[in-house]
Amino acid sequence: MTSPAERYAAARSAADHPQTQAFAARQRFDLDPFQIEACQALERGRSVLVAAPTGAGKTIVGKFAIHLAMQSPNEKAFYTTPMKALSNQKFRELVDVYGPDDVGLLTGDTNINGNARIVVMTTEVLRNMLYADSDALRGLRYVVMDEVHYLADRFRGPVWEEVILHLPQQVRLISLSATVSNAEEFGDWLDTVRGDTDVIVSEIRPVPLEQHVLVRDDLLPLFDDRAGVATAQVNQELFRIRSFTGSRHESNRRAQEYISNRHAGRQAQRPPRGGKRPVRASNMRRIERMDRADVVRLLERLSLLPAIFFIFSRVGCDAAVQQVRRAGVRLTSQDERSLIREIVEERTRSLQDEDLDVLGFWEWRDNLERGVAAHHAGLLPAFKEVVEELFQRKLVKVVFATETLALGINMPARTVVLEKMEKFNGEARVAITSGEYTQLTGRAGRRGIDVEGHAVVQWTEGMDPQAVAALASRRTYPLNSSFRPTYNMAVNLIDRFGRERAREILESSFAQFQADRAVVGLARKVKDAEESLQGYLKAMECDRGDFLDYAAIRRELSDLEKKNRKDSAGPRAAREKRMKKIQSLRTRMQRHSCHSCPDREAHARWAERYYSLKRDTDRIRRQIENRTGTVARIFDRVIDVLQVVDYLETDGDDLRLTDAGRTMRRIYGERDLLVAEALRLNLWRNLDAPSLAAMASCLVYEPRRGEQSMGERGLPRGAFRIAYDATMRLWAELDELEHDYSLPRTEPLAPGLAAAMHGWTRGGPLERVLIDADMAAGDFVRWAKQTIDLLDQLSIVAEDDELARTARRALDGVRRGIVAYSAV
Repeated sequence: MTSPAERYAAARSAADHPQTQAFAARQRFDLDPFQIEACQALERGRSVLVAAPTGAGKTIVGKFAIHLAMQSPNEKAFYTTPMKALSNQKFRELVDVYGPDDVGLLTGDTNINGNARIVVMTTEVLRNMLYADSDALRGLRYVVMDEVHYLADRFRGPVWEEVILHLPQQVRLISLSATVSNAEEFGDWLDTVRGDTDVIVSEIRPVPLEQHVLVRDDLLPLFDDRAGVATAQVNQELFRIRSFTGSRHESNRRAQEYISNRHAGRQAQRPPRGGKRPVRASNMRRIERMDRADVVRLLERLSLLPAIFFIFSRVGCDAAVQQVRRAGVRLTSQDERSLIREIVEERTRSLQDEDLDVLGFWEWRDNLERGVAAHHAGLLPAFKEVVEELFQRKLVKVVFATETLALGINMPARTVVLEKMEKFNGEARVAITSGEYTQLTGRAGRRGIDVEGHAVVQWTEGMDPQAVAALASRRTYPLNSSFRPTYNMAVNLIDRFGRERAREILESSFAQFQADRAVVGLARKVKDAEESLQGYLKAMECDRGDFLDYAAIRRELSDLEKKNRKDSAGPRAAREKRMKKIQSLRTRMQRHSCHSCPDREAHARWAERYYSLKRDTDRIRRQIENRTGTVARIFDRVIDVLQVVDYLETDGDDLRLTDAGRTMRRIYGERDLLVAEALRLNLWRNLDAPSLAAMASCLVYEPRRGEQSMGERGLPRGAFRIAYDATMRLWAELDELEHDYSLPRTEPLAPGLAAAMHGWTRGGPLERVLIDADMAAGDFVRWAKQTIDLLDQLSIVAEDDELARTARRALDGVRRGIVAYSAV
């Protein structure tokens, strides 16, 4: 029961924030306190950082910003996301609310109503608009940055910082993040560079999450939920099971009996105390895991569907679907199957029959009609979107997915199942982190549908219940900047601001902000150490002379003597030179006034402490020097390289762009300088459209970790091979230049997709192309889209008109069939 004072305060707040009140009244759910707080801050004209668990409803705040923009006829709002798939989803949601005339979509290869008042886009598109000073920025009032914790991504994270630093100051920023442990630090930086930013953090899930461990066919709680337990404690029964299932011990058999008895409702007999009796090897059994079909049936029986099974491999996801299919599992009614078929037919109508055969369409559709599907990056985007829609409509009941599903896509489930607590990172099997566990299990629990969500971890041999509980209890992970200056960034900054202002902007980055904060702690250590050093100096004071000078001679002599003993078999000339130095130091030491001091050894002990601490302090000072201005120093080295290759030239006391530099402004990507130089040197002028598409694929493709490179086998011959070799020689020259200037090295060309892209652009059949590419259809489409992005850049910036036309023909050749169908 609220008090009169609380009711008055709530009424007063509503009166002060009429837009928040009106917006909240139209929502399906009552807004949570953190949502109301964020909306009211926006209504007061402030920016916000909202950090909350997955599924907590952060996007409501972004939608409120759009609502505010639509109240004024001259204002616009942009909604940015890290992924095209998420952009497509948000676009469809906003069209449902505001209609197709007021909502646009820009994702690099898609341009729908780009001048609308509400535009959904990838963050890279907004960065490019800012550098180009696009007319579409006129009237921009709000920018929503969804999944802003992507700022930590090694490859794409810097784009977020570029956008935050370059947005006009009048734009209000709505930053939506997963729960991170340093939200206040990130918010302080936002307040520094954007001004007036409120940090709103919520640890509360709108749907509580129940944690379970599946031991054989028994669903046990991870935490002890007995009344009276103030803090969450791990279920002791799990520890007993673990002790019974110690690696290949005699107790495995008894553990089986114990769990079987418990599941059957009989009194479980614990192993007798005392020594263990020897058993035959035939009795040494482990607890058997339920197969996937039986787990699905168990969840169905317990009314815990729909469920997402996270399996950390694409092959594993596809195999899981096949296992469930072979077991005859069917989770749908006849009416649901008919509706599924109708939706699938509608969504895939534009695909050709021969392509459907290659894509395994018929079996995929049959699995969907059973209520089962896989979801991973290897699927055709159109297929993934169908799976997402059917899952959201409760027609597909079980999805076997890789961890990419946990990133942003709106697919909440009643239950999330983790089969293993480790994954392969391309080099080794590693345990998942607390942040990953939180992100994955965050999908469990549908607001307005479920009373609670359920996270199920399947028991594996050697599992430590305490370790699982630690992951489940820890909700946060740190957000660390991955920002670094690039060549494209440098020329754009110089063009817009000049060198000094550009350096100031970079010194305002979150990367430098974090480094400077770390420097504060290091500086404190140095200050404390300096006080101790002064004390040591006082303790070693000698009335005979300068003991610090004497101690320095002793240390140098000691070091040389040690080296002489270790290098007794070294070159004779070097040893003789060293012996002369040693003799000279001995003479100096013996003649020093402090050598005859009766307290010499006591002073010497203080001197050793002094030099040891000074060595550590000097190391910390070097750390401070390396961190202070780190980003700006890297920027200076990037500038040096750009001057060497004539992209920048001196203009009085500042720098200006050359013609090559102006071309570089509109080339985005990991190999931006290589692309710009190849264009300037006309290395690709003799390529036809398929060959240029193949070359573009070499510049965007990144083999997966652990993937075997095909090398240069099967590459197109003739003009392509000549251009490829010339481009590789150019890369080697630039690589050496970057090495000379201590910059991160640009990756060499990756030809793994070249033959397939050449064949596809020539009109080759999908089946042949996928065989040549040796990759799944979804992967091919993804790389084809990135190839299109680069070809589009070439068609715009190439000074050679014929090359620009060739790039456009190549782009049209790539954008066909399943690639064209997946454009939206």
